[in-house]
Amino acid sequence: MKIPTLLVTILSATLIAAPSFAQTSGESPAAATNSAAAPSGQPNMQEMMKQMMEMSKLNENHKLLTDLDGNWNYTIRFWMNPDPNAPPQQSKGTATRKSVMGGRYVMMDVSGKMQMPGEDGKMKDMQFKGMGIEGYDNVKKKFVASWIDNMGTGIQFSDGTYDPATKTFTYTSEMEPVPGMKTPVREVIKVADNNHMTLEWYENHGGQEKKTMEINYARAGKK
Repeated sequence: MKIPTLLVTILSATLIAAPSFAQTSGESPAAATNSAAAPSGQPNMQEMMKQMMEMSKLNENHKLLTDLDGNWNYTIRFWMNPDPNAPPQQSKGTATRKSVMGGRYVMMDVSGKMQMPGEDGKMKDMQFKGMGIEGYDNVKKKFVASWIDNMGTGIQFSDGTYDPATKTFTYTSEMEPVPGMKTPVREVIKVADNNHMTLEWYENHGGQEKKTMEINYARAGKK
């Protein structure tokens, strides 16, 4: 069983304070307690608890994510061919976004099909499954996200910002699809309205950035 992060922090602070308590054995109980609660150079336990509770509160940044909860249909385009004039590959799928942990995070389940080259070199439809978790980290003051899918075994982590003027999220990350092939990635998510959004995926190869994927989402039942 994992011990909650808050409890670990409290226990750590208590252990740090313990030596100071031992050194005050000649003082009155009240004086010893005060010394243990706030040893020199260490945060006051009560203030630390207050700050941690404050950091756990929801705000407008979390609402930006939960407002997009619901069922979505998407159309995806890939530019995998090195020929810039070649048409992109296209496919469709569905996505479900759901708030968890009281609205602190949003989980997204994605299901669809992708055309991938088979062993014979011919393109074939393959079932695609993906799952993402998004949130806003009050400590880092950044949006944070993770992603897994059935096309690999790694977990991709990213963080980013939001521009209220353009209703745009921008995330940066790094992927390594095969050993030694680390690629910086930039994701731009534009929220046109509560029923439509677009994700643009840019990869940086050798210092040159190129859009390799675009996903257009429409809320289920909406055009």
